[in-house]
Amino acid sequence: MAVLFGTLDWGVMSGQPSFIGSEIYRKSSYGGWHPLRVPRVSTVIDLSRALGWLGAGQYVPSPRAKPKALHIWHQPDYIEALQRAERTQTVTAEDKARFNIGTPANPVFPEVFRRPATAAGGSLLAGELLRGPGVVYNPAGGTHHGMPGQANGFCYLNDPVLAMLSLRRQGVRRIAYVDIDAHHPDGVVHGFSGDAECRMISVHEAGLWPRTGALTDTGGGSVFNLPVPRGLNDDEMALIRETLILPLVEGFQPDAVVLQCGADAVEEDPQAHLSLSNNAHWHILRALQGTAPRLLVLGGGGYNPWSVGRLWTGVWGILNGHEIPEVLPPDAQRVLRGLQFDGNSRGRNPPEHWFTTLQDAPRYGAIRDEVRDGIRTLLKRQ
Repeated sequence: MAVLFGTLDWGVMSGQPSFIGSEIYRKSSYGGWHPLRVPRVSTVIDLSRALGWLGAGQYVPSPRAKPKALHIWHQPDYIEALQRAERTQTVTAEDKARFNIGTPANPVFPEVFRRPATAAGGSLLAGELLRGPGVVYNPAGGTHHGMPGQANGFCYLNDPVLAMLSLRRQGVRRIAYVDIDAHHPDGVVHGFSGDAECRMISVHEAGLWPRTGALTDTGGGSVFNLPVPRGLNDDEMALIRETLILPLVEGFQPDAVVLQCGADAVEEDPQAHLSLSNNAHWHILRALQGTAPRLLVLGGGGYNPWSVGRLWTGVWGILNGHEIPEVLPPDAQRVLRGLQFDGNSRGRNPPEHWFTTLQDAPRYGAIRDEVRDGIRTLLKRQ
């Protein structure tokens, strides 16, 4: 079995969850106007440390994936183009047209290769850490739109695909991939369509970019897509969790579960139109714990720094069995009060609970027929 990153002695090897992180995310931005200008992973690191949840033995510095490691799925000429764009801080017209870099969605910025290669290196490493039972968290991961030879939807590389290929290299065969990002994981579906040993489940906003993931798209039998209406609430997601996600995962009997936990499905996110609280994500995480001997949790979308930081920090707390505090201690509140965001009116006038709590108030609501009908349609395939 190939081992890309050498001896593995971190927390997962002793039975504790491992947190893969890097300081590159603190210093790097897609640009002052881009949705990914906001701090995300650095906020999760700082909040987790302020809460006493991130011991040195659990924190794993993310390696940067070398080009050769990325070639297990990405095309070499595309990787060369990303490195060339980082060196020159520009792209030729040919590279822009061919590789979709240097566009408004996928701009050239100082770390345009190093940053995604670090997230990808973390997910490749996660696969190695999970050669045996364990739990790994890579909040910088979840870039589920990347294609083999193109950037796509803010994603230059596809670390979920790389993580699953890394798991396969360790002999892990049956993988359940669950994606609760507001956007459909078109790149992951491209990578694993028709793979009978990979079951992909996506709950995403209907009609939202990339406008893939129709209910009728089975991905060669391996994909279960549930496009949901705008305003999806916690009660609707609870029904989806209990009647669709859990039965599909448990019935598959996976060797590993990969959860893409995009935070853009919460109500305050400016890039989607769903109405979940962060409780919905946390309940899905808790439900998936124990459904396989290996669990990898990735980040994903999320463009409001407070909602992302609070949700993903709560993920780490749950993975470690910590109680979510009703009121954050002063050091944690200082982290949240230090954030700035002008993405929407609430960002300019943030409510007090964004500073003082991790947990949202639940967002209950009626369960609509189109949600029930979608679940029923997918269950008929079983």
